[in-house]
Amino acid sequence: MRITVIGRGNVGGGLARRWEKAGHTVTEIGREGGDASDADAVLVALPSGQIAAGLAKVSGLDGKIAIDAMNAFGGRNEQYESLAHEVKSIVGGPVAKSFNTNFARLYDQIDEQRLPPSNLYAAEEGARETTEQLIRDAGYDPVYVGGLEMARTLEDHLGLMSAINQGGMGFFFYRYARPGEL
Repeated sequence: MRITVIGRGNVGGGLARRWEKAGHTVTEIGREGGDASDADAVLVALPSGQIAAGLAKVSGLDGKIAIDAMNAFGGRNEQYESLAHEVKSIVGGPVAKSFNTNFARLYDQIDEQRLPPSNLYAAEEGARETTEQLIRDAGYDPVYVGGLEMARTLEDHLGLMSAINQGGMGFFFYRYARPGEL
């Protein structure tokens, strides 16, 4: 798959490396902008307050499958239900919310785990299959939470994750499993 990653920080850069390792062709776009015309899917990993400005510097986005991996650390445009909805308003194609409930600083430790850690995601139907594949190819087990109407819930989940982290566990993986799967 051809993937364009918009944002070269911990999340974007880390996922780009994992997907290249899995055999995908990855193009990374930073602050200077670029072209996503050849992409089968686009990962948006920008500071949340810079979605519109950052995507305005990228051509070839119209109708692309987009995965929003952002949290609202940089604020949010409250005109939209979620950051993913803001991405959708610009890209226009099917959108998913994923990778925002995992700690990027642990990407290098995923392969050492006994079982793949979970990755919660929400997706419109047209983005679901691609998102699940990219979650698996990054080393995670996808856990579907519903359509894009659940994107804000995933963004708000960060508060619980931060509380667990600061409560003494530190950075962590999580695993959701059906009985008998562990």
